[in-house]
Amino acid sequence: MLSKVFSAAIVGLDAQIIEVEVDASYGLRHFEIVGLPDKAVEESKERVGAAIESSGFQSPHHQPVRVLVSLAPADLKKEGSFYDLPIALGFLVASKQIKFDSYDKIFLGELALDGNLRPIKGVISFASSAKATGFAEIILPKENAQKLL
Repeated sequence: MLSKVFSAAIVGLDAQIIEVEVDASYGLRHFEIVGLPDKAVEESKERVGAAIESSGFQSPHHQPVRVLVSLAPADLKKEGSFYDLPIALGFLVASKQIKFDSYDKIFLGELALDGNLRPIKGVISFASSAKATGFAEIILPKENAQKLL
């Protein structure tokens, strides 16, 4: 099944909306991220798998599932660990472990191996971009929310 959630990337001083599409299908165990990810984004595969399992869900690392994550637009370099949360949520929706409406929300956050969220940088740019593009909510670590109040 295919799922789509939204995140954002820092481009200079501004933020740009990123579509995080996740396809999870039965097959040989495989997890790939495409769309010009840097090393921190590539490493999110391991953080996401451990965080999902620690949170009581079925990890993509322990079942016969092929996971393809596409970060669009594909020609923009994706840097940082704040794609962990949208990738995890996209996988959980695509694998039918959760269900929610994600089309008016932006998700940002680095996942700890136990499933907790770690603070990220650039939240003011992310919030400004979310508001300017019509998103109703921005979901991020609570430590970052204080900067927006």
